[in-house]
Amino acid sequence: MEPDREPDGEPVTYAAQCAVCEEIGSAEKDEETGTDWMLAHLRANPEHLTYREIVTRPCRAVPGDWL
Repeated sequence: MEPDREPDGEPVTYAAQCAVCEEIGSAEKDEETGTDWMLAHLRANPEHLTYREIVTRPCRAVPGDWL
């Protein structure tokens, strides 16, 4: 297995999730999007202090001796 870096491969995306209410922000290519979402969510919910970063990194299987 290796990261899928093929021209038609899916992009790496980043999102954030509130660990209190489990709401999830949108997944985007920009890492800062998650931080922006967390800050906006925190402003709206000051008691929600814990978050998760969700990184989706597409992978692909590469044929080799193991096959």
